[in-house]
Amino acid sequence: MISTEAIEKAKDHFAKLLVEQLKRVDQIKSGEDWADYSRLKPIIIGVVGGDGIGPYITKEAVRVLKYVLADEIKNGKVELRDIPGLDIESRVRVMKPLPEDVLLALKECHVILKGPLTTPKKGDKWPNLESANVSMRRELDLFANVRPVKVPEKGIDWIFYRENTEGEYVLGSKGYNVTDDLAVDFKVITTPGSERIVRLAFEYAKKNGIKRVSAVTKANVIKATDGKFLETARRVASDYPDIAFDDWFVDIMAAKLVDEKRRKDFKVIVLPNLYGDILTDEAAEFQGGVGTAGSANIGKRYAMFEAIHGSAPRMVDEGRAIYADPASMMRACVMLLRHIGFAVQAERMEMALDICGQLERKVVLTGRADGATGAQFTDYVMQTLQDRSHRGAKL
Repeated sequence: MISTEAIEKAKDHFAKLLVEQLKRVDQIKSGEDWADYSRLKPIIIGVVGGDGIGPYITKEAVRVLKYVLADEIKNGKVELRDIPGLDIESRVRVMKPLPEDVLLALKECHVILKGPLTTPKKGDKWPNLESANVSMRRELDLFANVRPVKVPEKGIDWIFYRENTEGEYVLGSKGYNVTDDLAVDFKVITTPGSERIVRLAFEYAKKNGIKRVSAVTKANVIKATDGKFLETARRVASDYPDIAFDDWFVDIMAAKLVDEKRRKDFKVIVLPNLYGDILTDEAAEFQGGVGTAGSANIGKRYAMFEAIHGSAPRMVDEGRAIYADPASMMRACVMLLRHIGFAVQAERMEMALDICGQLERKVVLTGRADGATGAQFTDYVMQTLQDRSHRGAKL
């Protein structure tokens, strides 16, 4: 028996979502200028420790960040500012994914270094709050999630441009149970939202002499939303005639990333939100796992840098948090440094991480007591920075 009342309620729910999304389209179209960090003094870096292993690995990353920015902090060019109140307990206390006082504090910063945050899921001990990550990306309009993966010995040098404010995630907490037997979720793709992420990917390729950009969708099946993303990507690509453009379905791309013959061909990959989340986790495995990978969340006014993995509550429950790998947060710091204009400091930190994590590997983390602690690995990175500096090396 089809319930007319249930259908009408679902229509009302959907109508409210449409109004919200049309307003968001207007906001994107209105635009704003990009932040100019060279004019800011101080550049305020907000630090969010996060949940689970977050405070442990964030603390270690900040140790290295303070070391490479010592001069800039001393002369007032840079300020690091702790932002409390985003741990899961605080969010549940006020029943908001992003408490208002925390959002105001974040907006007083120019860039944010954020540890992993717990996202409640059905069946766990927390209320089913929306993801704080999703909320932060939406509120600060961090539309581009940028994730590099580089493994020179395997010929891998990829950078993913994942759309960050649309797709399945923007309305992930607003799906609707029409009846006990029918649940519906929503996927949102907009023309201006797609255009700005695709154009950012092409601009990166242009500035860095990269001759290929690949788009990933499932437009053969998801015809309206993925079709719009692909159509927009093709249109933007026509503005860059010197850069080759191709498109791939997400399932085929997942296979090609593990194809030793083909994966070396890919350079810049642009894709909608969910596909980007999945494929960048796959890609990170080549680099040593998600524990080694950082990511940037870029908007015109704000930017946020984070590890790509979660808060690993099991490690905390088992007393293993001190063995968590801080390399992901350190890689995020490298991206942060480059974004705000400190390329030399970024290069020093990245080279130290490459030496410690991929070349020498004198200190090895396993996530357990048979390996090093995060603090011991950080000591190794710090010592590498100091030794190379003392010897006058490029590092």
